Amino acid sequence: MKISRLLRSTLCATSFIVLGACGTPDAAVGNASPSNAAQAVKFQQIRNATIKVEYAGTTFLVDPMLASKGAYPGFEGTPNSHLRNPLVDLPMPVSEVIKADAIIVTHTHSDHWDEAAKQGLPKNMPIFAQDEADAAVIRKEGFTNVRILAENTAFNGTRLSPVHGQHGTEKMMATSPLAKLLGDATGVVFQRPGYKTVYVAGDTIWTRHVEEAIRNYQPEVIVLNTGYARVLGFEGSIIMGKEDLYRAYQLAPRAKVIGSHMDAINHMTQTRKDLRDYIAEKGMNPQRVLVPADGQSYSF
Repeated sequence: MKISRLLRSTLCATSFIVLGACGTPDAAVGNASPSNAAQAVKFQQIRNATIKVEYAGTTFLVDPMLASKGAYPGFEGTPNSHLRNPLVDLPMPVSEVIKADAIIVTHTHSDHWDEAAKQGLPKNMPIFAQDEADAAVIRKEGFTNVRILAENTAFNGTRLSPVHGQHGTEKMMATSPLAKLLGDATGVVFQRPGYKTVYVAGDTIWTRHVEEAIRNYQPEVIVLNTGYARVLGFEGSIIMGKEDLYRAYQLAPRAKVIGSHMDAINHMTQTRKDLRDYIAEKGMNPQRVLVPADGQSYSF
C-alpha cells in the first residue's frame, strides 16, 4: 500500500470505521444477569457507529455521523474505496437522531464525528471527548460545553469511565504515518447504582484493555464495533470482527452482546448477514447476542 496515497485521502476526510446489528425491535430481551432487579436501560442502533444509550433517564448520543447517503468519498487505501460514504441513509430524520441530553465522541474520525454533525448539533450541547486534543478540535468547531472523559467523570448521576482502545493491529501502530492517521480511540462504561452496567467498546481491536474492562466492570450489556474494517496492504482489521464478538460472549456469559458499526462505510468487510451466520454456526444463544438493524431498539 502506498502510504502517501492513504495520507492524502485521510488528511482530507480523517477517518476509519466499523458497524453491525439486527434483532427484535424495541423488545425487552430479558434479564440474564445477576442484577435482575436493576432498572432498564435502552440501546438504539442508529447507523454505522452512531448509537443511543438511554441510561437512568439521560439519553447519550454516541459518535454522531449525520450526513445523507453518499455525501463523502470513500476512504482511499481501503477496500471498496470507489463507494461513497455513508452507504445508506439514516433510518429517521436528523431532528430525531439529535434528541439527546449529551454527546459522546469516542474519537474524531469523520465516520464518528462528521461535518453534518458539526453543523447540525446545538453548539451548547454537552459533549464528552476522549482527551484534550479531541476536545480542542471540537471547541474549534464552535462547541462551548466540551468535557473530557476521565476516571471520575459523571453526568446527571451516571458515571462514565473511559476504556483505552487500540484502533489497529500492532504492525499498523508501528507504521508511520498510518499510526498517526488511525490515532487514539476510546470506549466508555456507563454505571449507576440500581442500573445495569453498559460497556461501549468503540473502535478497537481485542486487547487486554478490553478484556480487563469486561472482567473488572462485569457489564451486563456489551456493545462492540464488529464491521472488521480493513486497510489495504495490512493483515487484520482496525476494529473488531465476529471472532471478537464470540470472545466477549464467552468471557461474559451473563451479558447481552451487541454487534454494531456495519453495513454503512466502504471499508467494512463484515456484514450483519456474516455475523448472523457466524452466530448460528457457533450455536450462540440468540437471546444473548444481538445484531440490530438501523433504527432498532432494545430495552435491557
